[in-house]
Amino acid sequence: MSVAPDRGKAPPALRVAIAASDPVRRRGLAAIVREAGFALGEYSDGVDVVLADGEDGPTAGAPVLALGAAEAGQAGLLPRDIPAAQIEAAIRAVAAGLSVRARERPRPSFDAIGEGEPPLLTPREVEVLAAIGDGSSNKAVARRLGISEHTVKFHVESLFRKLGAASRAEAVHKGLRRRLIEM
Repeated sequence: MSVAPDRGKAPPALRVAIAASDPVRRRGLAAIVREAGFALGEYSDGVDVVLADGEDGPTAGAPVLALGAAEAGQAGLLPRDIPAAQIEAAIRAVAAGLSVRARERPRPSFDAIGEGEPPLLTPREVEVLAAIGDGSSNKAVARRLGISEHTVKFHVESLFRKLGAASRAEAVHKGLRRRLIEM
């Protein structure tokens, strides 16, 4: 004979530790946690989830939901300015063993690297730049240089980034001008 669970009894509240070096941010996150009905705890208390502001989370122990951090294998990773309702849902998901990520991931930008001296082009990037300057497609450049189309695409993206170009034509123009200056 099995005994039915007591449905009138509420499950224990999830225990959440806050990791934030800024005391104001720590109080704000603690308020969100309390309003969601979770219990606040410390890392050493064996909490269910650590809610970390930026890079402030522990390296071992309970799963970490990081806000505004770089990808480092956390169970949850969301933007810093995420609404409280989404933080609550993410805490529940991470505690249940799920991975949580924001819907939209940042796209790589092709802005020029750095503000000072522009980085040097590799010899292969110069070859790819010359080939696209001749009007060759990625496929034709790959055949000409004996490399894969994927590798050509990688070099073209690197050229865009290093030269601060948004198109192949602009990359060729900036690359040519730069080569003339270096000579």
